This record gives sequence, structure tokens and C-alpha cells, in this order.
Amino acid sequence: MRKLIQPAGSNTQGSTVGKSRIHESAIRHVTGSAQYVDDQVLPLNTAYAAVGISEHTKGDINSIDLDDVRSSEGVIDVITIDDVPGHTDIAPVFTGDPVLADKRIVFHGQPVFAVLATSVRLARQAAQKATINISPQQPVLSTDSAHEAEEFVRPAHTMQRGDANKTLSQASQRIQGEIAIGGQEHMYLEGQVSVAVPQEQDRMLIYTSSQHPSEVQKLVAEVLGIKLHKVTVDMRRMGGGFGGKETQAAQWACIAALLAARNRIAVKIRLPRMQDMMVTGKRHPFLNRFDVSFNQHGRITATNIQINGDCGHSADLSDAIVDRAMFHADNSYHLGDCHIVGHRCRTNTVSHTAFRGFGGPQGMMVAEAMIEKIARRLDLDPLAVRKINFYDNEERNFTQYGMKIEHNILPDLVARLETSSDYWARREAITQYNKNSPVLKKGLALTPVKFGISFTAKHLNQAGALVHVYTDGSVQVNHGGTEMGQGLHTKIGQIAANEFGISLDDIEVTATRTDKVPNTSPTAASSGTDINGKAVQNACIEIRNRLSEFYLKSLGLSKDLLTDVVFNHHQVSIENHQISFLELVQQAYIGRVSLSTSGFYKTPKIHYDRATGKGRPFFYFAYGASCSEVTVDTLTGECMVERVDILHDVGTSLNPAIDIGQIEGGFIQGMGWLTNEDLRWDDKGRLISNNPATYKIPAVGDTPKIFNVELYPDPNPEDSIYHSKAVGEPPLMLAMSVWCAIKDSISSLSEYRLDADLPAPATAENILMACNKIRRALESQ
Repeated sequence: MRKLIQPAGSNTQGSTVGKSRIHESAIRHVTGSAQYVDDQVLPLNTAYAAVGISEHTKGDINSIDLDDVRSSEGVIDVITIDDVPGHTDIAPVFTGDPVLADKRIVFHGQPVFAVLATSVRLARQAAQKATINISPQQPVLSTDSAHEAEEFVRPAHTMQRGDANKTLSQASQRIQGEIAIGGQEHMYLEGQVSVAVPQEQDRMLIYTSSQHPSEVQKLVAEVLGIKLHKVTVDMRRMGGGFGGKETQAAQWACIAALLAARNRIAVKIRLPRMQDMMVTGKRHPFLNRFDVSFNQHGRITATNIQINGDCGHSADLSDAIVDRAMFHADNSYHLGDCHIVGHRCRTNTVSHTAFRGFGGPQGMMVAEAMIEKIARRLDLDPLAVRKINFYDNEERNFTQYGMKIEHNILPDLVARLETSSDYWARREAITQYNKNSPVLKKGLALTPVKFGISFTAKHLNQAGALVHVYTDGSVQVNHGGTEMGQGLHTKIGQIAANEFGISLDDIEVTATRTDKVPNTSPTAASSGTDINGKAVQNACIEIRNRLSEFYLKSLGLSKDLLTDVVFNHHQVSIENHQISFLELVQQAYIGRVSLSTSGFYKTPKIHYDRATGKGRPFFYFAYGASCSEVTVDTLTGECMVERVDILHDVGTSLNPAIDIGQIEGGFIQGMGWLTNEDLRWDDKGRLISNNPATYKIPAVGDTPKIFNVELYPDPNPEDSIYHSKAVGEPPLMLAMSVWCAIKDSISSLSEYRLDADLPAPATAENILMACNKIRRALESQ
């Protein structure tokens, strides 16, 4: 059931923003007419690339024999790292990501060479024929092993407040614990794909499925040894990204560009699904440990938290990802005196990368694990412990990194959901049910979300846009964000239509292109609408002001009335004067008024000092809460999610239908991460959950039988676009209520006295083991 509660304060001049509008490509998605990179009409004589990968996990490359590859049917060219004319390292921030293996192997499946052939089949067949001689070495495959070997991709970072160790040592109530949190495969519908088309002289045109076209532009230019202005990247839409195409789409574009430049023909590369899963990074697995003290009411007085991110073989974005885990280790709770250290562990697996939530979910799980353990120790309902630890508006209102919690709506939001979900009556009924049901056990949990919105790297919090108004009254918009199915272009179109007071049908949002808007940030960190929407709005305002000045002058009115000019319903009016938008545009064109401009926006207020571990890294927080009910078969570990109630904060919703869709999708994806999505590597470092048959994502049948989603009616107090809030990442963490509800059902075996030792994901196997562990504990008492 969807409840569309529209917050007050929406709208400015037009009437497009704040209404549910269909996704701009929805019909094309359904009918199959939406154009993805794989649908591109290719130039004549386009050739196809494939990569040859390592069958070893770690070792030195002694020799690479590619003779059989070169002589294979249809082969045009073969390249290794030695054939790269420019930079060979394509790491996004720190070094360590060669475009092809450079003298050593650091993970199983690492691309060693690339082959170009006349067809996809022939390229992939040829790639199997190499002989790669490697001196194997012992790989590092866990965070504990990384600590023992002192293998880290970046130095540790610390945040602290007060003297946590002193407070812990003096506490009467104190517990320790750890939680293992698995990674997650992005499983985008559209795999990694790029097309490189050589242009005149040394220019290159790239079509790519990437969340970061400007980074693709930069890296392609660097590997080719040319300037950025010679490379144009075009990105119309992705079939899903979720972070997996923020940095790791660049490698395939670079390989295609290298082969295209060498052979002066268009080159396409599309990874087969199994290889895609093997050679691209995942959500980081984490192993987090905590030591927490609290009073008799369950209020936390001190915490010592160790966060260990499994980064894979290189840094990629791991420094910022582990930082965000540290920023969110409090979730919604004041941690008292605290000490938090984050380790970036190097292991010999694929380099893990961005994934929806960017480390935040793994940090929040520590907070929820602590709350659950405290509640069972004190024989309290976990919701009561959660509520007593919420940030308040008095003394307990600063985070561990020194940011003040302002406009804290969470207590009210949780109270509303507590009532609407009928939490306490259901708690009583479930407790009674469990007393009379020896095998099937129900669980209930209500968990909060507080998620910071902004890139943790300050310089990424900027965006540009380009807006053209044509003489027929239509408008074309280009911006730096990328569309991956989340509805960004739809919201951008609504913003432009709203500013000019015209219909959404008169707005065309074009493909993201580096030759239209330069130096763009990735579409990530839930910031797509926030920053690009503001940039588009600023461009529209500039053109609107030019039109208003022209109109006032034509009427002989003062420029001082500029802000009184109203654009609405395809009309422009001031006092008793009115003209159609189309007529005004045509007159302005005749009057030589520029009808095109660029827009720019940078997020205000944000700063963070890594030396002190203090600052304001986020512009604002998005809040939410979810209440989940599950049924667990304690003899098999099978789990069914029966009902979910969500109340989520999106500020003033720009498009309630799209926002609710994002909440529903984010929740289900988060539920998959915490329940049945189980990444597995063998003891040699080979990914064995490498295809849809061995890696299970949620299906339609996993959708909760009852699924209520409601928007919390409160505008963003910060000056975001129309006082909306980001909705891309925060909903994923609402799924923590499912994990906590499963723990609740298992705990009922001990009449809620023992906390279930349940890692994530809570697969049937892990649930059964947790049940058996509690049974053994009861038998030993």
C-alpha cells in the first residue's frame, strides 16, 4: 500500500514539481525501445574486444605467450600493458589499478591482455588460448590475515570523543561483540559495456555505461596519451549501476579506446555476465568489533569500535568508503565517549568499490548489533533501547565527528511509525505466538536510519548544467548527472518545467556528454538531484531573468519589478500584463536576447578535517524507519518476511511516485544484502558465486506480503532543491529491520534472554546455526 502524503512548501512558480509523474523512459523500458550502449547502431567494420584473465590469485608473471591468441580465427590485434602509449594506472584516487596486469597478479580473474576480433564469439574464444606462466604466492584472503601481514591499502583513520577507555573501564554494564557483514554483487541488468569510435586525427568518442563520464574521459585520454579535450564521452542511460559503474566502468572504455586508436576502427567490448562478476568489485565485506558500556536503562555511555573493511587488492574508493562506515557507526544513536578506528585491509580479491550506501550500511550494522546485545542483556525491548539512545536537542546532539544534529525529526518519525505499524500490540501477540509455537518463530523489529548526504570528498560536491530555450518554446537540458533508472532525468525535467512554468512535455533532457557539461562529479552519494537539480535551476533562473528584463523593458516597467514576473501555465505575467511563454521567447530572440546559458552549483556548509576527525561532512541528514515482521523455521533456517511498514523522509517530494519506487527498490535490495545474497570465495581466492545460478538476489516471491510505504511530511530545512531530500541510498538501510527481526525470532528460543549470533547475510544456513547455538547455550545452563 502506498500513501502519498505531500509535504507543505512544494512548488515555486510552476505546477510540475511535487507531483507524481511517470519516469521519462518508462514506456521505452517496457517496450524495449530504450537505447542502451549495447543497442547502439555500430559503425561499419566495428570489431569486438575480449579480455584474457588470470587463473591464479597472487604471483609474479614470468611470461605471457600469446602466439595462439594472435593466430586464432578472426583476430585483428592483441595488447598487453606494454602496448599502452600513455598512463598504465587507471586508479580513481590512489595508485594500484593497472589497465591490464603489470608484472604481477593480485587477484583471481585479473585481466592480463585484451584481444580484438571480427566477432564477439571469436574474440572470447581467442582469449582462452593464452599461456600465462606465473610464480604463485600465498594470497591474503581475510581482514584478520591482512592485519597479521600488515597489509593495508591506506592508513587507518580515527574519530574520538572523550576518554572511551576510561569510561569503559569504570562501567558496571559492559559487553563486547563482533559482526561479520558480507559483501554484495551489484547485479545490474546491463553489464559492463563500452564502444570506442575513433574520430578525426587522434580524437575519440566513447559510449559507455558509466556513472562517471568525466572520469572515463580523463582516463581514456591518459591511457592514449592525449589531452582531455580530444575525448568525448556520451552516456544516455544505464541499465542499473548501484555504484558498480562509478569507477570500474572506466577500465573497459580504456581497453576499447586503446584498441580503437591502434587499429583506427570502432571497438566494442561487453563482458559476459560470469566474467563481469569475477573482474569487478563488490560492496565491501566488513568485520567490525565493538566494546560498549551502558547504564541500567540501556543508555550507552561509551563505545570502542574497530571497523575493518575488506578492500580487495587496491584502494579504489575504499578510503572514503571506510570513512563513511565510521561516520555512520552511530546510525541514529549517541555513542557517549567513543573511539572509532577504521582499517582499510588489503586482500587478494577483486578491488571492492562503491555500492549504494558507500560504507554507511556496514557502519550502521555495528550500531544495531550493539543495541540488540544491550537489549537482551537487560531484558528490554530493543525499540525501547533504541529510543533512549536517540540524539536529543540538548547535550547529546553532537556526532562522534563533531557535527551538530539539528532538525532531528527522528523521534517524531519513529513515534509515528510505532503507532501506524501497531508495534506494541503486535509485539505482545508475537510473544504469545512464540510461546505456543515450538518450531515456527515470529520476529519483529523497528529500526531507524540517519544517513548523511554529500560526497565525503568535498570537491565532488559541485555540478554544472546547460540549458537551451528554442524559438518554438521548447527547452533542452543537459546536466552532469547520469540516468541509471532512478528517475534523475525525470526530476530534472520537472525542475526545468517548473522554473519556466511550462509542461514537462516541452522539456528534453539529453544524454550526459562531456562536451556539453565538463568536469562533472559521479552520479553517486545520493546527490544526483541535489546538485544537478540546483545547477539546472540556476541556469533556468538566469534565462528567466533575461526574459523578464526584456519583457519589463518592452512594457516600459522598472527592472525593480524583476522578481514580480511570474512564469506559470505557459504564460508570463506582471501586474495586469500577460504574454505567452512562446511569444515572449520569440520576441526575445528577435531582440537578440541570449536564450542559452550554463548553470553551476556547489554544496554549502560542508567541511571535514581528517587530522582532527572533526567537521561537518554532510549538508543534511535523511531519516527513515521501518518495522518488519518475519517468520522463521528454526529447524531449517527458512525465513519469510510477512509485513513491512516504512515511514521515510524525503523532504518535499519532487515526485512522490518515483521517491516511493526508490524506497521500495532500495529496501528490497538491502533485504537481499542482509538475507540471501551470499558472496563466496574458495580457499584459493576464486569467486565461486559467479553467476545467477550460484548467487541469489531477491525475487518477486521475496516481496513482503504486506508492504506499506509512507512519506514523512516535512520539508528539508536546508536550502536544497525545493527543500527536497535525497532518496537514492538511505532506503537501503531500512532493511536492517529484517535482519533485526530475524534475530528477534531466534532470540525467542531463549525467551528473549540471549542475543542471536547472526552474521550478515542471514542465509538459511546462518539462521539455523544461530538457532542451534542458542539451543546449545540453553542446554549448558
